[in-house]
Amino acid sequence: MPRFAANLTLLYTEQAFLDRAAAAARDGFEAVECQFPYEHPAAEFAARLADSGLPLVLMNAPPGDAAAGERGLAALPGRQADFRRAIDTALAYASAVRCPRLHVMAGRLPAGTERAALQPTFVENLAWAARQAAGTGIELLIEPINLRDMPGYFLNRQDHAHEIVQLVNAPNLKVQMDLYHCQVVEGDVAMKLRQYLPTGRVGHLQVAGVPERQEPDIGELNAAYLFDVIDALGYGGWVGCEYRPRGETSAGLGWRQG
Repeated sequence: MPRFAANLTLLYTEQAFLDRAAAAARDGFEAVECQFPYEHPAAEFAARLADSGLPLVLMNAPPGDAAAGERGLAALPGRQADFRRAIDTALAYASAVRCPRLHVMAGRLPAGTERAALQPTFVENLAWAARQAAGTGIELLIEPINLRDMPGYFLNRQDHAHEIVQLVNAPNLKVQMDLYHCQVVEGDVAMKLRQYLPTGRVGHLQVAGVPERQEPDIGELNAAYLFDVIDALGYGGWVGCEYRPRGETSAGLGWRQG
């Protein structure tokens, strides 16, 4: 079985955020990830992670004005200054909590804007961010996200994400491949794992059941089969468990037994 990281944003929500890493450790997880931890002081979060004994292996950069519906800034023309401030904040926080991976969200298409018109801004911003992260030990990731969960999101397909990574051509920029989003958008997940994992351009995987985004033991995605594919391909990274439990988190972890 792959190595699993509990997503502290979606799992263990029956507990306060800072208590969730300890809960994940009690349930046998070897690592954790999260989305946006910024409301908690980095020193306090780092201390709680240290107490749990689990590393934080992934977090997101600030998404912009989330309350206004923003879901990232990297592809938005005219927002470069805001993007750079967000990356500076994210790199400082990630360094303080010793998180080696940072998901940089692209953002939603502004009304009346064609997708192709945003690509130069996305590439330019990612190249700048990769230079800022160089030497920090922090890897930047971009993630294709389905349009049902996030209408208007710029980046949706695996081939597009890999095209962007190759255009930027920075060793510390990779793709975050969420098997849930991949199945919703394009399917053929096993073949895409076989296509992309050997390239070395996939820096992190995530999983959830499809279509409800619950535990991966139900729905149309055969997670057990895909875990075997991942193992057979020699993937040594983490698989983030970014799903919404059907009930109490610990009670729904039987799927990890294979």
